[in-house]
This record gives sequence, C-alpha cells and structure tokens, in this order.
Amino acid sequence: MFVEMKSGEGRFLMDEQQVRSSIGVGLADKQAYPRVSVVIPARNEARNLCHVLPYIPSLVDEVILVDGQSVDNTIEVAQQLFPAIHVVKQVGKGKGDALRIGFSACTGDIIVMLDADGSADPAEIPRFVEALLAGHDFAKGSRFTSGGASHDITILRHAGNYLLSSLVNVLFWTRFSDLCYGYNAFWKQCLDTVSIDCDGFEIETLLNLRMHKARFAIVEVPSIEYSRVHGESNLRTFRDGWRVLKTIFKERLQRPQRVSATQKNTAQIRLEHYEGMKKVVR
Repeated sequence: MFVEMKSGEGRFLMDEQQVRSSIGVGLADKQAYPRVSVVIPARNEARNLCHVLPYIPSLVDEVILVDGQSVDNTIEVAQQLFPAIHVVKQVGKGKGDALRIGFSACTGDIIVMLDADGSADPAEIPRFVEALLAGHDFAKGSRFTSGGASHDITILRHAGNYLLSSLVNVLFWTRFSDLCYGYNAFWKQCLDTVSIDCDGFEIETLLNLRMHKARFAIVEVPSIEYSRVHGESNLRTFRDGWRVLKTIFKERLQRPQRVSATQKNTAQIRLEHYEGMKKVVR
C-alpha cells in the first residue's frame, strides 16, 4: 500500500511502512513522550481534509477539529478519515476564536496549530516537536527562513508580510522572518501566561508578540506552505492586514507579560523531565 506525501520539491510516493518508521514513535517511546495535541480550525473544508488527516504522524495523541459552522459535511468527513478526532463546534466567528476554543479543549502537553486546507504538511509536526524538546517554549513556523518556502503567497501578501515583520523587528527588537504564518507549536503551559483575546487572522501575530513579551524561548522552524487544494481562503489581504497592524501597535503600547518565578521553575522542571526522553523523529 502506498500513500502520497509532500516534500520540499513536490509530492512523492512512499511505502506506508516507511512513513511510519520515518515519522512515527513506538509504543515504548510514547510512554516517555509528552502528549501532543493538534488543533485544526475548519470551515467548509470537507474536500481538503483528505489531504490533512490521513497524514497526521503517529506521535500525535489528540486531534481537535474546531468546526466553524460549516454548511458542508466537514464534520462527517473528519470523523470518517480520523475516527478518534475530537470535534468542537464553534459558536463565534474567526480563526482566533476557533483556536482559542481548540486550545482550551486540549489535554496534551504540546499544542500544534495546523490548517485544514492542505497548505500545511502534517509530516512537519515532528520538526516542531523536536524544537520544543530541545528547550524552546514556542516553535514558530517560517516560510522565509532557510529551508522554508511558499507556493501559495501572492506578491502583495509577501510584501505586506515583509513590511509588517520588519516593523515588529524594529518595535520589539525581534528577528522574525515570518510574522503571519499559522503553523506553530508550543507547550500548553505557556497559555498560563499568554492570553488569546482576538478573533481573526491576527491570531498568529498576537501569539508571536505575546510569547516574545513574556520572555519565552522562541525558535523559528522552516516550513513549506503549499497552495490550498480546494476552495478559496477566508483571508482578506487589506482587511486582515489592517487588523494585524492594529494588533502590533496595541501590543507595543501594552505592558509586557512576564513569566513568574514559579512558572520559570516549573518550565525548568519540565525540561529536565523530558531531557532524557528526547527522541529524534523525522
């Protein structure tokens, strides 16, 4: 049996056993491995889920799909493709609201944010988990660091992302290469300090800035963005770009969120606990 996987240079066929061995974690390893939760916000993504859910690596313990009032059979398709999936129905609107709901439903130690449109490769999840196990608190995906790429971003959106990233780097003394990308992972414990109070696509910017202001250890992980398989994106360049800009200035004026001494000690204990349990998963 063969399954279709994505690589940096296109799609290729890989034997199912090779897939499992290259991205999987054995039962013995799972007993000494942090629990990983994946949150997938989705609205009318029934046709795209077959490009996402079957490729979730076996190291993932929990998949939460937040359904944004879909009018197609998104939920039914998700349950058929991934019977163990936990579906949460969104009452409000917006990606930020959906992720906030999904985060609160997670039971894992690590939370991974994944889009439902087939633009993000689930096989990259182990790369994000490795970055966290290496001692970082927040692993932010980047399409514009070495090893990353985008087959979907338009010239206008690329220019806007560059200008907004440059603005953030000046105002916050950061070195972000990609500000507006939704493939990220972090320790759930970070949410004890970082609150999520936005509803739209500015959620990625808000997370990046608040993780930085809280002095969490951030690392950029190269990621390849593919084109949406079916349908059209809900992202609106100027409307959402304006929301991102307002978020940047709002966060610049607000006092930074700090990690308390207790939280720092807890984080250190957590890292020491997993230090001997790291497993390289590719």
